[in-house]
Amino acid sequence: MNSTKLQHLFWLCCLCSAFDSCIRRTPDKFPSHDSRLPTYPRVYYLPSRQYHHYYLEFDVKHGTRGIMSMAGFTENQIMVREAIGRICSEFPNTYWQERDQTETDPKDFHAALAKDGWLGIALPESLGGAGLGISEATMMMQAITESGAGMAGAQSVHANVYATQPLAAFASQPQLETAIPNVVSGKWRVCFGVTEPDAGLDTLSLSTTATKRKDGSYSITGKKIWITCAQVAAKMVLLARTAPDSLSLFFIHLDRDKPGLDIRRIKKMGGRAVDANEVFFDDYRVPSSSLIGDEGNGFKMILHGMNAERCLLAGEALGLGYAALAKAATYAKERVVFRRPIGMNQSVAHPLADAYMRLEAAKLATYHAARLYDASRGGDGSVSVHDVAVAANSAKYLAAEAAFAACERAVLAHGGMGYAVEYDVERWFRESLVPRIAPVSREMILNFISEKVLKLPRSY
Repeated sequence: MNSTKLQHLFWLCCLCSAFDSCIRRTPDKFPSHDSRLPTYPRVYYLPSRQYHHYYLEFDVKHGTRGIMSMAGFTENQIMVREAIGRICSEFPNTYWQERDQTETDPKDFHAALAKDGWLGIALPESLGGAGLGISEATMMMQAITESGAGMAGAQSVHANVYATQPLAAFASQPQLETAIPNVVSGKWRVCFGVTEPDAGLDTLSLSTTATKRKDGSYSITGKKIWITCAQVAAKMVLLARTAPDSLSLFFIHLDRDKPGLDIRRIKKMGGRAVDANEVFFDDYRVPSSSLIGDEGNGFKMILHGMNAERCLLAGEALGLGYAALAKAATYAKERVVFRRPIGMNQSVAHPLADAYMRLEAAKLATYHAARLYDASRGGDGSVSVHDVAVAANSAKYLAAEAAFAACERAVLAHGGMGYAVEYDVERWFRESLVPRIAPVSREMILNFISEKVLKLPRSY
């Protein structure tokens, strides 16, 4: 074991000494640190899987017992959760309240994650990423929202994780060697340019065009909407039409000083710290090197990232729900009315208990989908794209609904205080609508399951 790991073990011992009375058994040894995990000096090494359940389950932010069961997770997932929780602890709820109210980008939070390599959690090791899977990335996104950062915290890094998946899979070697290190380091923030105001979820009807010029460059004309982080992003993964029946994928630079580019912020209900935008292109020129892969394969490429995004968003929804539910449970124990805690009343306790069970069920669906996604990348054909799509869409639906129920009930359990900014649940409730709407609506997921699983006639 090298000196760095010995230092980590020393700090682990110091950290755990205060909890000796809570430990029923001390394992004989600690496992080696997975070299794929991003370096973070305060990560401590958990005992091997057969022993980890003897330890307290720590809340990702405060080091106290959390409400989510951690049984069944891998060592890597637990280490990711703990390490991300340590970073998030430096950004308390008051930080996110202020960012929400002033609509200020959390650039220092993004920088903190980039500093230790977390933006490359699911990118190849050969390009400077951690080489981990969507299972670990989903845990990272859940830990962020659960810390109190909510959807705003997650969305500040969301696209860097999933929008780079098609880039990593299909870009040329020169593109990869330039793009991925800059994304992982945080130098380039990335946004995803697919949605259009006149197409909505009908992606094949996109009208933004990328016309090839005589010199090989492309002229982009059209408009995109609900583009997260476009105000601060240096790059955009763009889907545009290169022929009447052909969509292509580009990785373009957003040069605000060049003619033909206009980015307008949308005032919105929740997640106000992170900008959402309309992006207008009018003969905006990009070099031929911006094209990812071959012309005409763009739609197939973005499908590579869509199932990953559904897993990540499901994890984000779970974190939001668990955070709200934990806050409500604490309040219900402490709030005394008629000389008794309001949590003694079944009309308060039972809705919260029901919300917990919904979150736990959605958690199982979410990490099942993430495992299938990772297994499908093994190339042995044991897990089909169809299997992944069904699981990922189901997980996104269930997690979004469970999170919304938990956040609504958290507000109601707080009574009038649920409407107060300082209690945070109103912020999380506003943000809980995002997973129900984006990136695909509940109704379209139900359509997908009806048609692809139940073999019912298509309704649209």
